[in-house]
Amino acid sequence: MIFQELQTGDYFRIPGKSAELMYRKASKSQCSIDAPLQPNSNEITVLPLLQPIRSSTTVILVTPTEIANYFATKQEYLSSLWK
Repeated sequence: MIFQELQTGDYFRIPGKSAELMYRKASKSQCSIDAPLQPNSNEITVLPLLQPIRSSTTVILVTPTEIANYFATKQEYLSSLWK
């Protein structure tokens, strides 16, 4: 599948990139990136909200179950920071 085939709002991964990186289609030429979870890191990486992407970029569509698990894990990690 290529980026152009995604619907706006779809979550996807890019083959060859870290499996912890998840992207979301924002427009026909931009995506947003969700920073990887780094539970053992004290660093906070600031990433741009939108990044350009070629319409022909090969992508892997993320399933609803994968999205739910990803955000549940992220929420759990963020909650642990407040304890």
